[in-house]
Amino acid sequence: MTAKAPVSTPTVPSTDAARAPAPILPLWAALIVSALGGFVYDLGFPGASVWPLAFVGIAMALVPLIGRSLLSSFHVGLAFGLAFYLSHVSWTSLYLGPIPWLALSILESLFVAGGAVLVTLAYRWVPQAGRSRWLQLIALPALVAGLWIVRETVTGTFPYGGFPWGRAALSQSKSPFAPVVSWVGSTGLGFAMVAMTAGAIEWVRARGWRDLRTAIPVAALLAMAVAVPAFPTAPTGELRVASVQGNGPAGYFDEREQGDVLRAQLEATEPVLDEDVDVLLWPEGGSDIDPTRSDAVAGVFDRLSADLDAPVILNTVTVEGDEGDERFYNTSLLWRAGEGAVDRFAKRNPVPFGEYIPDRWFYDALAPELTGLIQRGYSPGTQAPVFDVGGTVAGLAICFDVIYDGLIWEGARDGAELYMLQTNNADFRGTDENQQQLAIARLRAIETGRSVVNISTVGTSQVIDPSGRTIDALPAYEAGAMVTDVELRTGLTPSVVLGAILPITVVVLSLAGLAWAGASAQRNARRRMGSGAGREAASGA
Repeated sequence: MTAKAPVSTPTVPSTDAARAPAPILPLWAALIVSALGGFVYDLGFPGASVWPLAFVGIAMALVPLIGRSLLSSFHVGLAFGLAFYLSHVSWTSLYLGPIPWLALSILESLFVAGGAVLVTLAYRWVPQAGRSRWLQLIALPALVAGLWIVRETVTGTFPYGGFPWGRAALSQSKSPFAPVVSWVGSTGLGFAMVAMTAGAIEWVRARGWRDLRTAIPVAALLAMAVAVPAFPTAPTGELRVASVQGNGPAGYFDEREQGDVLRAQLEATEPVLDEDVDVLLWPEGGSDIDPTRSDAVAGVFDRLSADLDAPVILNTVTVEGDEGDERFYNTSLLWRAGEGAVDRFAKRNPVPFGEYIPDRWFYDALAPELTGLIQRGYSPGTQAPVFDVGGTVAGLAICFDVIYDGLIWEGARDGAELYMLQTNNADFRGTDENQQQLAIARLRAIETGRSVVNISTVGTSQVIDPSGRTIDALPAYEAGAMVTDVELRTGLTPSVVLGAILPITVVVLSLAGLAWAGASAQRNARRRMGSGAGREAASGA
């Protein structure tokens, strides 16, 4: 009797390995491409402002993640994030040196690296979840885009209110895609940018030129994004706005005496005192003396308002509370002759480590020489971000407030017919910061369908119409004033109506989609294990 050979136990691929794509690039090449991609991505933003390069940078961020292990994808994402943020926010080192610049760049890059891990899982699990070509060409790019937005949402909210600077959409303020923000906001435009890029990558991987029908998803999304006009809002008239850029010594580290900034603003205002205007607008920090605590300075603004026969919107530091328990606010005041400050709005989002030190006990122990530069901390305001200027409702945002979606949406919902954005870029002279912030202001005009008057202490100051077109401007780092007839609009764009619903929906659906892909991949792997074991048993029998 011949003995049967022993039946071998079948070797079944693990869930992670089953049908997982092979890495397109070895790790060393992936790190290089990803790091170069971060630099290229930054070139899509102001100041280079070559907006198509933002798409190239996104592609260079995604391709190296395909087929990677989770650990190596973290490193690849970190390389992209460091290259991008070290370039993009280099202006933070101008006066404070490398520590704040490095700390901010590394923190944001860690979030990018975490997002890269999620994207890698999408590239691993979606092919395992199903074999449909349309799953690869539509669902996978959409999921990758959604996970990119998940990462942007986290960086825009955490920690200390987040830092939503460098979102993909902010590279497109002068591109044909800019009108998209009036429909779906920066979140929707960023999603479309990544989805188009990821879809093009999948079309190439699937050799889509063999069947041109497979180009339909990317082509359709591209056509929609380019062809869509901005949502129309309704013109209701004009407001004649005088806005003044004093170019005074308004930076933290400028040498100055108390009142120097105020004097510079007054000198730059003199040429418009004979103009017939509806309102005078000064920038953030335009008065370095609080008129609510100085009778002499209150008299200055009374005279200004009386000479122009118009209210003045100024900005200063105000104080509330008793001695020893004071609270400081970065405050805009609506000033009328004989009445004083008839309304006020305090900055909602003081800049952490710039205008206050969060968890000061901790950071004082780490870098007391830096935290000691911020002697007083600003408290966040609670007032509505609008002023009633002679029957016209003006929406407000102070400097970095403009990067937070919620405040801008709130202003539009409160009836803003235009926006008056006050900023102080004096600490970032000669850097890309003011151009980056101006690009955000331009997108806000398109997003809300409102004109924007963006006035800075030192520039760049511009008046932007609801289409994003600059209609008036002052040279940077020169004193000057603009008198501009600014169009007023009413009506809410879909972006404002949807508000936070869209970002929340994208985040929830993307995480749910990734979970579904993972569960489906695991289920299919078990099915393959079972069928493989069955075939092996039948063969042995």
